[in-house]
Amino acid sequence: MSKRVLVVGDVMTDIIVRPEGPIVPGSDRRAEIRNRPGGSGANQAVWLGAAGADVLFAARVGAGERAMYENYFRGLNVVPALAGDPILPSGVLVTLLDPSGERSFLTDRGANLNLGVDDLPESLLDGVGLVLVSGYSFFATGPRHAVQELLRAARRRNVPVAIDPASIGFLDEVGPQVFLDWVGPAQWLFANESEADLLTGEADFDLQMRKLGERFDHVVIKRGRFGAALGGRQGVSHSQPAPLVKVVDTTGAGDAFAAGFVAALLRGEDHVACLAAGITGGAKAVQFVGGQPQ
Repeated sequence: MSKRVLVVGDVMTDIIVRPEGPIVPGSDRRAEIRNRPGGSGANQAVWLGAAGADVLFAARVGAGERAMYENYFRGLNVVPALAGDPILPSGVLVTLLDPSGERSFLTDRGANLNLGVDDLPESLLDGVGLVLVSGYSFFATGPRHAVQELLRAARRRNVPVAIDPASIGFLDEVGPQVFLDWVGPAQWLFANESEADLLTGEADFDLQMRKLGERFDHVVIKRGRFGAALGGRQGVSHSQPAPLVKVVDTTGAGDAFAAGFVAALLRGEDHVACLAAGITGGAKAVQFVGGQPQ
C-alpha cells in the first residue's frame, strides 16, 4: 500500500467562544474569543502531517485567501490541492464552549459549498494508498457529486476509502439511510458514539458494530473519554480505554483520532497499534483550545 493519504474536506476559520457563564439574552456576557484554523478535513490533514504522514489535502477556499492557505498547509507538512472560489469567502465556524469543554456550532461553510468535480480530478489519486473523506462533503449537492465521482474512481483503482460522518446534526437532517447510500461501500468508517447510534438505530454497542460492519469492512467507534473500539461484521474485535486528561476543548478530537489511526495504518502497524495511536491523538487534542496541533 502506498503511504500517501488523500484527505478531502472543509477548510474553516474557527471562532471559539468561551463565555464566563450562561448566555444572557438581550445583554452582555464576558467571554474569551479566539480565532483558530479549522474545518474537519483541514484538521485531519494537519494532524496527519504532524504524525509524519505523506498527506495531500483537497478543498475549496476563497480565491483571495488561497495563497495564504497554501503556505499555511505547506508549513505543516501538508501538500495542498486547493481550488479558489471567486465569489464565496472561505468558511467560518463559531464554536460555543460550555464549562465541560462540550461544543455547539454555528456554521457558514462558504466556499466549501462550491467544491466541484473539477476540483477533485482523478489524478489526485495517483500514488495514494487511502482516501479519507469528511462527511461534511456529502451534505451539499455540488460537493457530494464531486466526492462521489472521486470515490468511484478510487474504487476502480482499488484505493481504500475511509469515511468520517463528521456531523451528527447534518446526519440527522438527511437521515441515516440516505447518508449511507450517498457514501456507498468503503473499507473504513470512523464514527463517534452518537453517529453510530443514529446510523444503526441500535443502542447496543456490539450490535452497532455488527450492523455497520455489513457495509464497511472495518468500523472504528470513537467513545470520547471511554476510548475507542474496532470491529466489523463479527462485532467488537478490539477496545481500548482513553487516558485521563484535563479536557479543555473537544474541537478536533475526532479528527486527531482519525489522523493518528490512519498515519499508523499507512506505516504498516497492526490494528491494535492503530487504535492506540488514534486514542493518543484524540487525548492530546482535547487539552488545548482549537482543532489543530499546537
